[in-house]
Amino acid sequence: MILVTGGAGFIGSHLVDKLVEIDDVRVIDNLSSGKKEFVNENAELIIADLAKDDITTFLKNVDEVWHLAANPDVRIGAEKPYEIYRNNVVATFRLLEAMREEGVKRIIFTSTSTVYGEAKLIPTPEDYPMHPISVYGASKLACEALIESYCHTFGFVAYIYRFANVIGKRSTHGVIYDFIRKLRANPNELEILGNGEQNKSYVYIEDCIEAMFAGLKASESVNIFNIGSEDQVKVRRIAEIVCEEMNLNPRFKFTGGDRGWVGDVPVMLLSIERLKKLGWRPKYNSEMAVRKAIRDLLNEQD
Repeated sequence: MILVTGGAGFIGSHLVDKLVEIDDVRVIDNLSSGKKEFVNENAELIIADLAKDDITTFLKNVDEVWHLAANPDVRIGAEKPYEIYRNNVVATFRLLEAMREEGVKRIIFTSTSTVYGEAKLIPTPEDYPMHPISVYGASKLACEALIESYCHTFGFVAYIYRFANVIGKRSTHGVIYDFIRKLRANPNELEILGNGEQNKSYVYIEDCIEAMFAGLKASESVNIFNIGSEDQVKVRRIAEIVCEEMNLNPRFKFTGGDRGWVGDVPVMLLSIERLKKLGWRPKYNSEMAVRKAIRDLLNEQD
């Protein structure tokens, strides 16, 4: 039995689609951002909150946990930092304790590129010093530290994946989702947060899921991998592609500054050499992934 937390969310539901081909799957999700209809019909769905509910019973007969449940909104950290702490750090600690009590010792955890903060070394490798500038990045780093401590203290085995921007069908937040939503409301003008020069890596959801399975070939007690594409695309270019795909020609309105919001990292590109050594590489570069994701979301909304 495999337990997936956050399995009704964007990335989690795609993961569950893959895992049900391998084993019985149990999903825990509080549906704060996930949707019931995203969950594969062959998986068991339990609606529960990791940060407050008694979850120990849900760990019975479980062999491994894929822990994706989190508040994924980086921006909200500047307004409601406790929400990030509760849904990321508290939830992870309570999950680890439930795993310890039930003797489940294998965890796969989804982290983020934001743990590095504003890295000076691009592409950024996994051993680069971590100095997050957002509450979200700090919360994920705290979760990583907790997981690693349980590996050394209680004999857990962990696979930690630091994601670039993951995009594709079922996405419910992020720059592409926001641009489409704004243009649906006003096709004549598109507000772009920051100056549009933010330059980041984007990875398509199928590539991301394949990368997570590739990493399982590693055999250390703590295995850490970056997942992303090998190039970048600027926010302004993403806006242009969205407009192309929607057949629109709006005015671009920039909010100014070199970042979209407090805690935003304007430049991000991860080194994926570790995963490449295990035989994985992305099928899509950043711009290809962006265009494919835009078409996915437009098809979903039509």
